[in-house]
Amino acid sequence: MRYGSFYGPGTTFDKDGHVTKLVQKRSFPIIGNGSGIWSFVHVDDAAEATCLSLDHGYSGLYNIVDDEPAEVSVWLPEFAAILSAKPPIRIPRWLGRLAAGESGVCLMTEARGASNQKAKRDLNWQPAHRSWRSGFRLLH
Repeated sequence: MRYGSFYGPGTTFDKDGHVTKLVQKRSFPIIGNGSGIWSFVHVDDAAEATCLSLDHGYSGLYNIVDDEPAEVSVWLPEFAAILSAKPPIRIPRWLGRLAAGESGVCLMTEARGASNQKAKRDLNWQPAHRSWRSGFRLLH
């Protein structure tokens, strides 16, 4: 099971979560062009998919993510708006390397989203929270 970035109660995207606090303080910038694509999954959907895999799964990898991978330049400003926070600042890649290291820059600029089609097909799974957009709004 390969899970997307978790959101929901008790996660870093929850109302008191680490990422939420950083976004509210404008300390979670968009690095470079923000073209890294993130996939998200609500913790309840992840738990359901995990349980289904115990009974119905075949060997192999399953991406447990919602239906809407999104570029950082899309999801991060929308998350800030949901929080009624100022839009995230943008910093160049070179500065991002100093702040977040090379792996952080890659995550923000080169990450590739994941498809949940195999999990939907093999596990007969459908995420209840099909998009991070509506899922984030439920948290805040």
